[in-house]
Amino acid sequence: MGCDGGTIPKRHELVKGPKKVEKVDRNAELAAKWKHCALSQEKLRQPIVSCDLGRLYNKDAVIEYLLDKTAERPNTEAVTHIRGLKDIKELNLTDNPEWEGEGRNAKGDQYEDIHRSMFICPVVGLEMNGKHRFCYLHACGCVFSDRALKEVKAEICHKCGEPFKEEDVIVLNGTKEEAEQLKKKMEERRAKVKTKKSKKSKGAGTVSTPSDVVGPSGSSGSSSSSEGTKSLTAAATKRSVQVMEGKSEVFKSLFTSHSSAKRTKDQTSNWVTHTPYHF
Repeated sequence: MGCDGGTIPKRHELVKGPKKVEKVDRNAELAAKWKHCALSQEKLRQPIVSCDLGRLYNKDAVIEYLLDKTAERPNTEAVTHIRGLKDIKELNLTDNPEWEGEGRNAKGDQYEDIHRSMFICPVVGLEMNGKHRFCYLHACGCVFSDRALKEVKAEICHKCGEPFKEEDVIVLNGTKEEAEQLKKKMEERRAKVKTKKSKKSKGAGTVSTPSDVVGPSGSSGSSSSSEGTKSLTAAATKRSVQVMEGKSEVFKSLFTSHSSAKRTKDQTSNWVTHTPYHF
């Protein structure tokens, strides 16, 4: 069947070659990373947070995940390393003054730049749309372009003045190699925190008590401490007795149990009840 009536098939119609690999649209990939939450896939909105791996999230989406980790979500593998709110940092972003919103071209009769971003670098003015490399400081959460950190080198934040180190610079939406490096830094940082906590717990357990101190005569300080406490209690009781004896009669008369507060028979009055009824 077919090929009748003088039809001459071509080679590509008869021979099927290997399927072409579908290329991912670069613009769509950038929009998914820089304009949408890595967990809920919803559009990013303030407050926006980031993790130690440089991914962008909506803060409410991360809180919902932490409250109920058993619920089914599309991209839970993107937040498995987040154990609590301490593992995320709220970003201090700079608004883009030229951003007019996504609904400005509802009719479709205007040119809409898909690379237009809501946020920019406060130093250089580059838009945070994925074309340029952006970083945030783990110490304060301020976001800058990589060009700004390289051109204007400083040990304090350009926006808030918070001091930071090179270890505090975390790349946003970096490559696979950069993500692996950030993961190693995250593991090292958590290991340091664990060692500090273990040292503190050991130091608290080895603190010497007063009973373990040895006196000058060679005997333990437990007997001396017990004698000292007995003498202190005896002195306190003597002092309290002296204070009570020295109280004035006016102070004692304030209490109803004192003899001066009681009334005599002459001072007590008889109560007379009067009924206003007239018969």
